[in-house]
Amino acid sequence: MNLFDKAKEALGKHPDQADQGVDKAADAAKQRFGDHADKIDQGSEKAKEFLHKQGGGQQDAPPQ
Repeated sequence: MNLFDKAKEALGKHPDQADQGVDKAADAAKQRFGDHADKIDQGSEKAKEFLHKQGGGQQDAPPQ
């Protein structure tokens, strides 16, 4: 099993923790680049959608 497969498996088992990680990163980016908060929010939502798809689709993307 390669690293990518291990990451997919971890995302499938812990999608809520992956979402929390994306949210933390988005918050840190907003602190530094606050005037681009809307773009950061859009990017974090896209990242969450991608993670949910990569995690095997075991959990639907969070509602917006």
